Amino acid sequence: MAQKQTFDVSGMTCAACSARVEKTTSGVVGVEHAVVNLLKNSMEVEYDGNPATLAAISAAVEKAGYGAVPRVEAAAAAGAPSGPATASAARENAAAKEAAHVRMRLIVSFVFTIPLFYLSMGHMFGWPIPGIFLGHENMLTFAFTQFLLLLPVIFVNFKFFRVGFKTLFHGSPNMDSLIALGSTASTVYGIVAIYRIGWGMGRGDVDFAHMAAMDLYFESAAMILTLITLGKYFEARAKGKTTDAIAQLMDLSPKTAIRRNVDGAEEEVPVEQVRPGDILIVRAGAGVPVDGVVIEGAGTVDESVITGESVPVEKGVGAAVTGATVNRTGWFAMRAERVGADTVLAGIVRMVDEATSSKAPIEKLADKISGVFVPVVIAIALITFIIWMFVDVGVATALSHAISVLVISCPCALGLATPTAIMVGTGRGAANGILVKSAEALQTAHGVKTVVLDKTGTITKGAPEVCEVLVVKGPSALASGAADRVCGAPSAADGFGGAHKASSARAEQSSGLFVRVRTAERLGAAEAIQASQVDAQTLAFLSLAYSLEKRSEHPLAQAIVAYAEARGAMAQEVERFEQIPGGGLRGVVAGRTCLAGNARLMEDGDVDAAFASEQARRLADEGKTVLYFALDGELAGIVALADEPKPRSAAALAELSRMGIRTVMLTGDNERTAHAIQKRVGTDDVIAGVLPQGKEEVIRDLQKQGTVAMVGDGVNDAPALARADVGIAIGAGTDIAIDSADIVLMKSDLADVPAAISLSRATMRNIKQNLFWALIYNAICIPVAAGALSFAGVTLNPMIAAAAMSCSSVCVVSNALRLRGWKPVVLGEVASALEPDAASGAALASEAGVPTMDGPSAEDGDWSPVSAGHSEEVQNVKPKEIIMEKKLSVEGMMCQHCVAHVKKALEGVEGVEEAVVDLDSNSATAKLSADVADQVLVDAIVDAGYEAKVVE
Repeated sequence: MAQKQTFDVSGMTCAACSARVEKTTSGVVGVEHAVVNLLKNSMEVEYDGNPATLAAISAAVEKAGYGAVPRVEAAAAAGAPSGPATASAARENAAAKEAAHVRMRLIVSFVFTIPLFYLSMGHMFGWPIPGIFLGHENMLTFAFTQFLLLLPVIFVNFKFFRVGFKTLFHGSPNMDSLIALGSTASTVYGIVAIYRIGWGMGRGDVDFAHMAAMDLYFESAAMILTLITLGKYFEARAKGKTTDAIAQLMDLSPKTAIRRNVDGAEEEVPVEQVRPGDILIVRAGAGVPVDGVVIEGAGTVDESVITGESVPVEKGVGAAVTGATVNRTGWFAMRAERVGADTVLAGIVRMVDEATSSKAPIEKLADKISGVFVPVVIAIALITFIIWMFVDVGVATALSHAISVLVISCPCALGLATPTAIMVGTGRGAANGILVKSAEALQTAHGVKTVVLDKTGTITKGAPEVCEVLVVKGPSALASGAADRVCGAPSAADGFGGAHKASSARAEQSSGLFVRVRTAERLGAAEAIQASQVDAQTLAFLSLAYSLEKRSEHPLAQAIVAYAEARGAMAQEVERFEQIPGGGLRGVVAGRTCLAGNARLMEDGDVDAAFASEQARRLADEGKTVLYFALDGELAGIVALADEPKPRSAAALAELSRMGIRTVMLTGDNERTAHAIQKRVGTDDVIAGVLPQGKEEVIRDLQKQGTVAMVGDGVNDAPALARADVGIAIGAGTDIAIDSADIVLMKSDLADVPAAISLSRATMRNIKQNLFWALIYNAICIPVAAGALSFAGVTLNPMIAAAAMSCSSVCVVSNALRLRGWKPVVLGEVASALEPDAASGAALASEAGVPTMDGPSAEDGDWSPVSAGHSEEVQNVKPKEIIMEKKLSVEGMMCQHCVAHVKKALEGVEGVEEAVVDLDSNSATAKLSADVADQVLVDAIVDAGYEAKVVE
């Protein structure tokens, strides 16, 4: 069975190196697949599981001139839990040491190169030079001093020579080989010139000696090494920034935990020492160290770093908590369940790490070119030297052109073009809750033509909600005293009576057959409604429904129970309760027979529901499930339920359409329900009545028209996710759906689908820019360095060539870093155009029981809403004038969730009309409509968990 192993590879400096290592490893018996990442100096290998294969890989890579060591984490070797953070920290330390070493080499190089350049070129610029170096009699001193100044530069940069010639002799030359050949040629030519000076002066031929003194080239050798090292230094700094996303993810997790021992004593321990089963204490303001379960106490946990949800979640005994989340208020003890590499955060880091280690298909072109680049450049340099020698311009000129060809050629730019952009792109995605599993998925997503979306749990919330209640008006089983008998409602003498009587009076004034009770769009609004705000007849009906449905575990029953509880309904004892297959529920409440179910159950129970057929048909046309409730053979009311669309589904689908992408809703529901949802959210097409096994076939058919992305969350979506060109799983979905997907949306927000495609497009655009620059740079500079434009007086000195080569790599990495500025489009919540009460203010007001909405008569079917009394007031609100702005420096922000927290905290301050927060500059600007004290703004940010100060 194939196994995976990561190797740390040493000695790689350019794309030619990575291509050679990858080719060598792939040729080892037992290796199925190998991918080398130049940016991370690592290699992912799939092999046959034989330990001997690992040893053979290391030996083969070493023979090719490099080093490859299987990554064995120290924590695992010590028997402690291990994770991606351990390996990443080790790589970070190694990179820091390497950067410090390059900096030291750079300083030493400049210390000796600057005087060498001054001495060799000063006379050309009229600079003053000590007399000891002037005159024909001092020519040997002049030349030998330059040689001595060159030696320290060669010594500190000897790595170029050691690696370059080693790989050259192994038949796999790389960029170091080009640098080593160019520098060596310049140095050897200068040494020969010293002997020529001595030979000429010994024979009294001063002119011969002077000519030799003008062709030393020691300054060229030093400049080549120094400028290449300068480029490597800037490149290392820029490359370090590309891994910031992974480093920030790892920093989210607390470094220590408070563990309660068996004797009850508490101690602070490194999080690496936490084991499953340990009891940990989490106080207010502290981070949750690992994944686990609350066993004591309670707290309000901010899970935004994992889920993207800014509203803290209440956690009590038995609730699961996730590592790296923050306990904002309260205190609780938790039992550690998953630690080290098994935590959710470690899984996210591992997913990002694996994505950055993979290769995009577009990289194959660069790999092919890199594999032959250096040998071709050496051949061009040799041909250049021979041609110029035939032209008879002298050895110095011919050598200058050949050296320029060697040092201006840059395989590094080719090798860095794709992985740097992939690294930054996947990091930005992770920071915004978009986890891309592979570079291939990131590339494929940019060409998506069709997005197929599962309905339940993806477009919709995945759980039914009560969206409309119709109660039969006038004399009925629920009128007056009957209401009290069913639900135990208080009489007029009680505190609730006045409100009931007032509401009933309003209801009796209407001419329709039903009183229509509307639901709030947000659960928070529904929970705020008190029993005193619902009329007696409606409360009686809800209590009837509550009593029956409370005994059922059906999702529709649970939705009705939650709705009734929020409105103060009271459940009564139910006798002779029974569930009727395919029909509904039957029971006896307070001595009266009650029915709840579909139209067929009403018909079987001799309940006349014909007068409600028009309303039922309307509700069904809107995609809602209709349940009838009857009392003693008379229809009491209707409850309509639906799996409502998520708040931002319509906005997300509109954004996909704006991007030129076709959207298709795929569902197993009936045509009527599917088309009702389609009208509300605006998908281009809908395919209904599809069984789980048929979803894959639909994807296959759609792929004939172009690249297809599938968005889903359930087990039944897994085959379609795997079949699609890009599978996108909602983060709150099942594990099998997430495993089958290429991209995981941690926030379970459909708005992240267009964001993921936008990220892919931005990354691919950046990669193409990098590849274009790398290819065009070499295509233009190599011929110019070879002297192709000498006839026009355009030539390149080796020093200028070295500077150009250094800049090319830095430009590619710097261009990739521009992706750090990518941000997803902010989408708002779009109300459905077909929502019966599009005026949400009226709908919410009606929830409070103040303006009840009368039902339609059987004749006209029109609704007559009673005025809420606040609409004009809302329409006349004008924005306040901004009188000043204050800028603050904010410390502690790690991601866009932190930005949202700071923005929310500032905009919660009275007088702050708008807050603009920037993560890159760690700053916030508060736009004020009134004078707000600096300390008030600072305190608001500090209370949100960050540090701040006002910038003058």
